[in-house]
Amino acid sequence: MGRGRVELKRIENKINRQVTFSKRRNGLLKKAYELSVLCDAEVSLIIFSSRGKLYEFSSTSMTTTIDRYQRCCFNPHDNSVDQNEAQSWYQEVAKLKAKYESLQRTQRHLLGEDLGPLNLKELQNLEKQLEGALSQARQRKTQIMMEQMEELRRKERQLGDMNKQLKIKYEAEGQSSLRTLPFPWNAGALAGTNNYLVQQASQPMDMKREPVLEIGYHHYNLGEGSSVPRSMGVESNFIQGWTL
Repeated sequence: MGRGRVELKRIENKINRQVTFSKRRNGLLKKAYELSVLCDAEVSLIIFSSRGKLYEFSSTSMTTTIDRYQRCCFNPHDNSVDQNEAQSWYQEVAKLKAKYESLQRTQRHLLGEDLGPLNLKELQNLEKQLEGALSQARQRKTQIMMEQMEELRRKERQLGDMNKQLKIKYEAEGQSSLRTLPFPWNAGALAGTNNYLVQQASQPMDMKREPVLEIGYHHYNLGEGSSVPRSMGVESNFIQGWTL
């Protein structure tokens, strides 16, 4: 004979009510565990007894499950908001991608690449852009050169001032060293030295004849009364000297 149908109403007997609560609670916790394992579901179970005692079960984390439950139940428009936000982000990504491709294409055109698809107007615009960029580059180059020249002039002025200061300092130190230099002679000795030099310069210098090396030649002095011509004597002396 099977078990009869149990009437669902509050059990008046306190003891029977406590026994039924304990049995049904354990069975419910077991079923929740089996459901989470068998079906890979996120299950959380919270039970409060009549005395206020807490019994709970959670397959993952009770706090995470409650937060998820609140997002799903109390914010029903969140899903639509997320979808709209994702759609806006997708559109933004598409715009950025198109802009990036356009910039790459423009860069290739500026480098002189992929100019075949361009028409006359686009080529004229590209030429104007290049001329404007070239003009700006030249202006910037001129500005940098002027700044460098001004800096070099400033350094030149500084070096000139330093040179003048060093020159003045050198001259001042030279004059001071001359003042402190001891002189071993006086004015009288200096005057006597000058007179001696003048006297030596006025006297004729005795120039001594330097010795001359004469090989194979004998010098003969001809007397005053000799009847031999001078030219003949010289020739005879020259011949006699070489014939020795």
